[in-house]
Amino acid sequence: MKTIDQLLADGVSGARVFVRADLNVPLDGTTITDDGRIRAVVPTIARLADAGARVIVASHLGRPKGAPDPAFSLAPAAARLGEILGKPVAFATDTVGESARAVVGGLADGQVAVVENLRFNPGETSKDDAERGAFADELAALADVYVGDGFGAVHRKHASVYDLPARLPHAVGDLIATEVGVLKRLTEDVARPYVVVLGGAKVSDKLGVIDNLLGKADRILIGGGMAYTFLKAQGHEVGISLLQEDQVPVVQEYLKRAEEQGVEFVLPVDVLVAPEFPDLRTKAPANPTTVAADAIPADQEGLDIGPETCKLYASKLADAATVFWNGPMGVFEHPDYAEGTRAVARALVDSPAFSVVGGGDSAAAVRTLGFDADAFGHISTGGGASLEYLEGKTLPGLAALED
Repeated sequence: MKTIDQLLADGVSGARVFVRADLNVPLDGTTITDDGRIRAVVPTIARLADAGARVIVASHLGRPKGAPDPAFSLAPAAARLGEILGKPVAFATDTVGESARAVVGGLADGQVAVVENLRFNPGETSKDDAERGAFADELAALADVYVGDGFGAVHRKHASVYDLPARLPHAVGDLIATEVGVLKRLTEDVARPYVVVLGGAKVSDKLGVIDNLLGKADRILIGGGMAYTFLKAQGHEVGISLLQEDQVPVVQEYLKRAEEQGVEFVLPVDVLVAPEFPDLRTKAPANPTTVAADAIPADQEGLDIGPETCKLYASKLADAATVFWNGPMGVFEHPDYAEGTRAVARALVDSPAFSVVGGGDSAAAVRTLGFDADAFGHISTGGGASLEYLEGKTLPGLAALED
């Protein structure tokens, strides 16, 4: 892959450089609640702008249905990017239309613009190669050079990620280069003990990575909503907790394989339960009850790992040399169910291990709970991309950046 260093050595002054970033930030209306992904791509954008490039930043946000939707506008992200860069950032109200052409055409050397949400155009996510290619042609007309730096999207075969690099001279941005370097540390000559912590809602989202890590990890710790499918697989009552009944046989097979291969699978020993899901808008007190993981009442829902599990997981992380964590331990957005996620984060901060927080909700959680990002080895910007890399899959966006 050609790097930013090589691109800058060749000279980019006056060139229109299209940066495929990941500005897919969480919004509360028009307020950004976590700007981590914007901050992560700033170094690449700043280096290009400082070298005299005319930088065109593009990204998706959310899942609009291939048409403009004000709820998914990138305008707040563009404004925040300007604040972090400390310089004006122009904003085009469309992606390849009249506004985009005018804004890009008006850029001077060293200036930056953001075009509107790529997914407002159906060609971005189309499964039809011709439709996707036609949109990539329109994007290519805006630029002279392509820089891929949206790690959170590299597992998608989308026009701006997969098709566009084939149409322009291209290079990999600093963020993607860093992310890939970190993931190699999790897959090649890993320092041991290697502990993987998996949480989040659905076990089906993690089956591929569990399958691949059974031969690589020393310990796998399970939390979040997915834990209840594991507990069910062991024959326990899980009440009205989140459950993927159809995945129980698969989970039972994985537990069997883990035992055969000497991989330690660690499940919750206690959980916090309540009769209903908490109100995340008002964050009204939920008054949960702590019960043993094998004694969840039939009318209760598990919403976080319990205090004994927090201690257990901290002890299982204490001697780790490498840790990968993806997915919160509970409904961390509510204060009554945040302690499990906080306990794992604190254990990683206290550990000398090289720790990787695998993007998505996990990355948002550590910042929301007040942890310093620098206290971890790396906080990824791409949860899905990280998982697919660890599954051993070929990521379309990375393949497209190969020379």
